[in-house]
Amino acid sequence: MSFIQHPAAPNLPLAPVQYDSRYQEQFNNVLRLYFNRLNNNLFSLFGPDGGRFLSNPFGAWSSDSDQVAVSTTAAYAITFDVADITDSVYLVSGSRMTVTYPGVYNLQFSIQFANTDTQIHDVDVWAAINGTNLDNSNSKFSVPNSHGGTDGHLIAALNLFLPMQASDYVELYWHTDNTNVLIEHLPAASSPTRPATPSVIATMSFVSALPD
Repeated sequence: MSFIQHPAAPNLPLAPVQYDSRYQEQFNNVLRLYFNRLNNNLFSLFGPDGGRFLSNPFGAWSSDSDQVAVSTTAAYAITFDVADITDSVYLVSGSRMTVTYPGVYNLQFSIQFANTDTQIHDVDVWAAINGTNLDNSNSKFSVPNSHGGTDGHLIAALNLFLPMQASDYVELYWHTDNTNVLIEHLPAASSPTRPATPSVIATMSFVSALPD
């Protein structure tokens, strides 16, 4: 992997009392080296592939556990038990995606719903920041009924742009109108070989500084 070298501040020589051409040449050489390094870095950053040198806060999590609702009148925080990859965005208490730095973040998620009932049922999914529901963040999904002895399945997927302050956290909540609907993890399968299905996947990445 390539990295941009951070140029150290130039160590400028002390000036003599009187003009000295050797000092002036040494002074110029030190500055010339420093500015050449800065120029090389800027050239790399502003080039067509300069984005590969940048690092922004991000986090990605998933769950390999089923999540169930025991009541149709309660809201449930969606939880994660696997940290896939993180940098300055971390998980607290299993459900709180917490940021280190202020900014606008893009939260994307997919939820594997399953329905064991023979009727279609609805679920709601929304976001809350610091425990307060986020306005206009709810989405309603209808999960297909079971058919031929096979549970109905639906992937609920969405992304949200969220203005966050340092140490803020966001959670996803869900509600169902029937407890036969669950968030389901599926193991790896064969014929053909295919990987396990997480019950939830979420990613959160820094987009921009907060607008003025």
